[in-house]
Amino acid sequence: SRMAREQSGHTLTATALVHEAYQRLVGSGKTIKWDNQGHFFAAAAEAMRRILIEVARKKKAVRHGGDRQKLELNTNIVTPESDAFGMKLDMLDFEEALTKYEQEYPKKAILVKLRFFAGLSILEASQCLEVSEVTAKRYWAFSKAWLYEQLHQD
Repeated sequence: SRMAREQSGHTLTATALVHEAYQRLVGSGKTIKWDNQGHFFAAAAEAMRRILIEVARKKKAVRHGGDRQKLELNTNIVTPESDAFGMKLDMLDFEEALTKYEQEYPKKAILVKLRFFAGLSILEASQCLEVSEVTAKRYWAFSKAWLYEQLHQD
């Protein structure tokens, strides 16, 4: 879900992301017993989150050209610049805000990860968290407002 919203020059494909997340989940050689579907999706979303953050940090590194300004050659091309939060996101800023949010509201943060990184619907995420759909919608509305405020403090 998140990969579909990335800029066109992104080098990590959705297939590569899923493959890397799978390797991290089961590649250690240990047999992992998942409690339920929600436990698996939460672990997968967390693995994908960490991979995307690593890629974003690597891209911002000076060694990889992170200090350079990108210029669009064709400014008439319209690209989707917003996501579920209604704004263009910098992954590292989002990660910082989500980490703060996770410390204050751990269960709601899991919902954000399931929706944002795993691309689950409200209904699917509510089932994973074992809460009602109405509760998940409330969590999602609160999460969006909280994160939006954190990302627009300046």
